Amino acid sequence: MTKIENTRPVGIFDSGLGGLTVVKAIQQALPSENLIYFGDTAHLPYGDKSKETIIQYSTGITDFLIKRDCKVVVIACNSASANAYNEVVNKAGKTVPVINVIDPVVEYITETDSKAVGVIGTKSTIDSNMYTEKIHNKKKGVYVASMATPLFVPMIEEGFIFDDVSNSIIRNYLSRREISSIDSLILGCTHYPIIKNQINKFYNFEVDIIDSGKIVAESLRKLLVEKKIINTATEKGHNKFYVSDITRYFTLIARMFFEEAIELEKLNFWK
Repeated sequence: MTKIENTRPVGIFDSGLGGLTVVKAIQQALPSENLIYFGDTAHLPYGDKSKETIIQYSTGITDFLIKRDCKVVVIACNSASANAYNEVVNKAGKTVPVINVIDPVVEYITETDSKAVGVIGTKSTIDSNMYTEKIHNKKKGVYVASMATPLFVPMIEEGFIFDDVSNSIIRNYLSRREISSIDSLILGCTHYPIIKNQINKFYNFEVDIIDSGKIVAESLRKLLVEKKIINTATEKGHNKFYVSDITRYFTLIARMFFEEAIELEKLNFWK
């Protein structure tokens, strides 16, 4: 494998800014990799869309990333992972592997001693029952309780974080009996790590809060090594960010994540 092929970018997409949590984890684990991120802010949230619509958006973005010569596609969105993974794999073709955010987390949770797992996510992710089915397929006897928390994504996208509004919404959801008596909680949406500290405080730090960022980054690292396409350059990789609509809080939170101004370009190829 030539160095040129190794320096091809990793493509990552999400419905909005939530996937930045995955980008940040990948950047920390694989600092030499060049990354292309697409946040479909014009169509967020995916969690209340139909399966057919999620497939349409996801395959459209995948086509864009393939045309940008990405060597791997990372679906940094639970709703897209649950509803469009097979279609994204087909669109990517045989030469470009695809990683979703669900399978690595399921693999992780089934290797722990957890006996009672809670899952929170968008309506689309929870209705797919993907986490419950995959966990039970890998490890029998684990109690899995799922609950949709549809207000979290718009709350975060509108910048309601670390304040009374977000604390009230978080408390209202997590107090419900659907996910009581759990020892682990899967954040089944890549937006949710942004409010991970608030969720931790609600549980008095007594529940293992699992977000996908570091887990997916490690899964990506293993894949790149296995396929012999890891970037071996010593210099820091270049990141390029695209959104289908410019939003104020995307820019603000992106700066908070990366502690620097990012190169952001609006690109809505559905128009």
